[in-house]
Formats: sequence, structure tokens, C-alpha cells
Amino acid sequence: MNLPFEQWTEVLGSERLTGAALDRLTHRCHILEEKGESVRLRDARRRQRRASGPS
Repeated sequence: MNLPFEQWTEVLGSERLTGAALDRLTHRCHILEEKGESVRLRDARRRQRRASGPS
């Protein structure tokens, strides 16, 4: 699952490490945020429903 940058500290465990990682990842880039449902997530859920359906 994609997390907002504010929640990365929970995964990486350290504010300093998170800041350093984000600094390197976002250097010279454009960050695009999209709202709405992920197409990949929707397709994965659809495949999962088909796989667990009646046999």
C-alpha cells in the first residue's frame, strides 16, 4: 500500500533515516498525487474475487 510521506517514519523507524531517504528519493523530481482508487489495486481485488469464487 502507498503511504503518504508523513507515515514513512512508522515503517523506517527513525525520523532521521526517513528524512535522508526521502531527500534522496525526491531530489530533482516532481511529485504527483492522485486521488481515487488505484487501478492496480482494483484489478488485484477483482482477480482475488474470481480466484476465491465457487469452483
